[in-house]
Amino acid sequence: MTEGMGPAPDARTAEVWRAFGTRLRQWRRRAGLTQAQVGARVGYDHTAISKLEHGTRRTPLPLARRLDELMSADGALLAACEAAEAAGTGGTGAESAGPVPAPAPARQGPFPGEPAGGALLAMLPPDTVLPSRLPSYGLICPVHGRDGCTVPVLADVVALHSAFCSLGPATVSCPALDIDTVHALTALLAVCLRADEERAWPGATVVVERTLHAMLRWMALPAAPYQRQLAPLAAEYAQSAGCLRLLWGRNATAMAWLDRSLVWAGLAGHVGTEVAALSDMSTLARLEGDGPSALAYGGAIRQAAVGRYWAGAMSDLYLARGHAVRGDARQTLGHIDRAWSQLDRVGEQDETEAPWLSVASVRLRVESGAAGALRDLAAATGDRRLALRAVGAARTALTLLPPGMHSARMLFLVRMADAHVCARDPQAAIAIAGPVLDTTEVTASTLLGQELRGLHGRLAARHDNRPEIEDFTRRLAAVVR
Repeated sequence: MTEGMGPAPDARTAEVWRAFGTRLRQWRRRAGLTQAQVGARVGYDHTAISKLEHGTRRTPLPLARRLDELMSADGALLAACEAAEAAGTGGTGAESAGPVPAPAPARQGPFPGEPAGGALLAMLPPDTVLPSRLPSYGLICPVHGRDGCTVPVLADVVALHSAFCSLGPATVSCPALDIDTVHALTALLAVCLRADEERAWPGATVVVERTLHAMLRWMALPAAPYQRQLAPLAAEYAQSAGCLRLLWGRNATAMAWLDRSLVWAGLAGHVGTEVAALSDMSTLARLEGDGPSALAYGGAIRQAAVGRYWAGAMSDLYLARGHAVRGDARQTLGHIDRAWSQLDRVGEQDETEAPWLSVASVRLRVESGAAGALRDLAAATGDRRLALRAVGAARTALTLLPPGMHSARMLFLVRMADAHVCARDPQAAIAIAGPVLDTTEVTASTLLGQELRGLHGRLAARHDNRPEIEDFTRRLAAVVR
């Protein structure tokens, strides 16, 4: 309903009402309310509240008084409206009121089991810079898609995140999701993924999982009006949490989040997120020594995205890796060849279904996956030619890595070093892996730590008496044990 709202301001007064709208939005967020909740309590549709906040409609004084009471603004919001009214009409009736004070920072209840909501800012890296617009780092806005949209400033993102984590279906009967919150949560996930990739930042998992626990509450009502907007973003968060847990060696939690991601991705109809989750699940099963499950998840990738060449290439890669650890050369090489054959058919449309391909291309994934499969097959069969092919694939993957992807670069370097050991060239392996240990803090349980453990095992098994190899083997042992 929009009856009783003021007319649209003319060009002369538009700036005044935009400023009031900004103040109204600040007070609404401080109160922890969505636009729909405010509209319902004052008898307006949420689109009307949106227009007031954007300054495209004037706020009548009676409505401002009700809004002031609803948000416990103690007269500040009403005074701001009176000042805007006076400035817009050229009057002076509100000039004596002086400058309208900005609302105090929002105070939200603590997130269950976590520090208070305001701790988000302290958890982010000190040099955090939000993307100014979406899409960013392979993430698109669930509302605006590839058309793009603006991201709120950092202070607003912190406030929106706090409000989102504090509210949920348990506290309101029919919640609505503010579009600014969708933008904020999407940008925040992009920041976490980029920071973890660039500096192996453990805080990314904490922020992502805190948000996910709130999403579990928001998604509890299957017919809620926000579900269409939140389901694809929730699927992205769950897949990202699973991937982060996988990278940090927390496999059981990773599988739980990835399973949840599949549910939400299916609900949202997002095959890109579904394929990413199945890929990580195949990796988890392989790392746990469950070869049949690794192959099953790899095959499910193709079934989830029938007819998509990018998904077919991904499916073949994970099938190749599953067969490689079993020493099945025919199956491994056949799947690698099929992955390669599908590369030339991948086009721009694929990024629409799998936006994360804009961060790491299909070719990069094929090269890195082939390097891993060929290294595993060489280790299982002792075939030096396969090991040399693995070295070449890892080298190519390194050249394809975009700047800043530090974690992936360290992983690929260790994989290349391991392939050199399989090719009976331990000196080359030490030259490549040594700088990794010099520049990277390694935790034994992480994916990088597991790669280093494999390198250590193969070096130790060579029983090479050269001092430099023995010294490096002991150095590796101190890291991975």
